[in-house]
Amino acid sequence: MKKIILCSLFIFSVMAGKTQQIIPYSYYQYQKLNRSLYSFDTRYHTSLKPVIGDDSTIVRQLDSLLFIGTGQARSSWVTRKLFNEHLVEVNKQDYTFYLDFLPDFQIGREFGKPAITTWLNTRGFQFGGNIGKKFSFYSSGFENQARFNHYLNNYINAKHVIPGMVNDKNRTGIPKNTKDWAYATAVLNYTPNRYFSFTLGHDKNFIGDGYRSMLLSDVSAAYPFFRITATLGQVKYMALWSQFQDPNEPIPSGDNVFRKKWGAFHYLDWNVNNRLSVGFFDSIIWQDIDQNGTKRGFDVSYLNPVIFLRTVEGMNGSPDNALLGFTAKYKLFRNGTVYGQLALDEFTAKHVFKGDGYWANKSGYQLGIKGFDAFKVRDLNYLIEFNTARPFTYSQRFSLLNYGNYAEALAHPMGANFREFLSIWNYQKGRWGLYVQGNFAQYGLNVKGENFGKDINESYNTRQRNLGYKTAGGLKTNFYYGDARISYLFNPKYNLRLELGGILRTETNSLGSDRTGQVTFGLRSTFRNTYQDF
Repeated sequence: MKKIILCSLFIFSVMAGKTQQIIPYSYYQYQKLNRSLYSFDTRYHTSLKPVIGDDSTIVRQLDSLLFIGTGQARSSWVTRKLFNEHLVEVNKQDYTFYLDFLPDFQIGREFGKPAITTWLNTRGFQFGGNIGKKFSFYSSGFENQARFNHYLNNYINAKHVIPGMVNDKNRTGIPKNTKDWAYATAVLNYTPNRYFSFTLGHDKNFIGDGYRSMLLSDVSAAYPFFRITATLGQVKYMALWSQFQDPNEPIPSGDNVFRKKWGAFHYLDWNVNNRLSVGFFDSIIWQDIDQNGTKRGFDVSYLNPVIFLRTVEGMNGSPDNALLGFTAKYKLFRNGTVYGQLALDEFTAKHVFKGDGYWANKSGYQLGIKGFDAFKVRDLNYLIEFNTARPFTYSQRFSLLNYGNYAEALAHPMGANFREFLSIWNYQKGRWGLYVQGNFAQYGLNVKGENFGKDINESYNTRQRNLGYKTAGGLKTNFYYGDARISYLFNPKYNLRLELGGILRTETNSLGSDRTGQVTFGLRSTFRNTYQDF
């Protein structure tokens, strides 16, 4: 709770004035904006998230989504607060403010051997608003206790991290079935003019048009960052500096703190025309303290927002971790857009052409199509996507240099050495919502003590050879995941809803299989993404 209070005080202590609206990123909510984001008539920069609502088209559709008529019978203060308004809402000419209580109460049953009752008890809040015409702010915080199904419980006990959030308070001693954690975010944005935007926050960032990102995703825990965004004509450019943590890396000094590492990221998105957009991405990860305990801290060489990071890294002769990437999207037809990404971690051209499975040819890519009004059904959104990464992609000599944060990936939650096909469909009719998702993946696990490059936290120096690595090599494992939910939306302002859901998960290989079937029911809210499909 102390972290939540500090984040709240931080926001209030630094805010001084109103920018455009901060729209927290949630895949499910952003899908509802597809009609505006991917229209033939707009050139919105859709691959950089979360967005600041600086586009009148987006704000208009967002406002329409956040208001569902309740009729004359629901005009009292109680019904307005329950169905269409924030708990506290102030709208003045020179400032706005809102505050909400965010419950997430679930009860569930996992059908297995043995069958167990699962539950989630989350009490949270969010507040946000604007001051003047140039400053906006947003913060959220949550206190949580839960009992998870078997595969999530095993994951948390192995990594000591609640997926996408923070460390389990019970990480020391014998693992317990009940997990306890706190989680908070805070964002302050300043937009002095139509060309520049400055954002200071403790949150997540996402680059791409798909459900997954092979470059920078919202899979791992929130982190502190400073972001500059510049818009000139049809070009949007982002420079981002951030600090990450590694709770599992040994601490040379013996202090009871997590090891830190730094990241610098650049991304340029160019809307060539109303249909085509292309983007270029680069990043550098470096450690705060080396293995000998020598403090390096923030490297000012990476402070220039417009320089090629890989060039600086080479000039410094540093062993830092560089990643290059490319993005593209094309609005193929009125209600469908194809998109893709390419991530290049490391490669040697002669081995690429030989096709000999050289370990250091580390790359990944994504191809997908998404859209709205499928089969001429209004508000039926869809996505079909393929993702893959070669063995050892995103990994490094040790985890303080890998492409990860808080023991989880900064890109795809499966790490590397995988192929994945997925499809997501969601439909909204009034206050009723339907969500259906299916995943199939193949990946290679370690076998007989050999590292086959799936776990990005494992050093690539533990490999036993240099050649012969193929995607999904090792202990080939098939992964199936299905997720279906039906919900009734009480209040769209903070996504308060009753939700009934179920998942089926199967992981099979030559050594056996692991199956999970679970149903859940609860009163839920917030816009945060929590990934469990891995």
